[in-house]
Amino acid sequence: MEKIIIYTDGGARNNPGPAGAGVVIINGQKKHELKKFLGNQTNNWAEYEAVALALQEAKKRGFAKREIEVRLDSQLVSEQLSNRYQIKEETLWPQYMKVHNLLVAHFLGAVFTYIPREKNKEADRLVNEAIDEAL
Repeated sequence: MEKIIIYTDGGARNNPGPAGAGVVIINGQKKHELKKFLGNQTNNWAEYEAVALALQEAKKRGFAKREIEVRLDSQLVSEQLSNRYQIKEETLWPQYMKVHNLLVAHFLGAVFTYIPREKNKEADRLVNEAIDEAL
């Protein structure tokens, strides 16, 4: 079975401010897009929410137990989810635990890869669409 590639992005205007999440899931030749307005949040909170949203959608689509790579342009979140950075911001702990629980239950081998922002344009577009549509 092919690896599932997931691009995620979260963003907040004015940080904190109106926030959104964008997800692109690639399964072979199929692409699934997802966007969600998150209300008033911080940028890092939105980045975590995008990963949680992506994993929930991957589970719903039957991709649990498949090889998963999540690509995101937040080095902080990528490193924290890879257990290389500590989580020092208290408000991120519930977000980390939400993602962690999804990983343990359904995606044990998931890998998180930090990518440059210019390689994450589709997920970023979805973030902006989610915010623009809500305002």
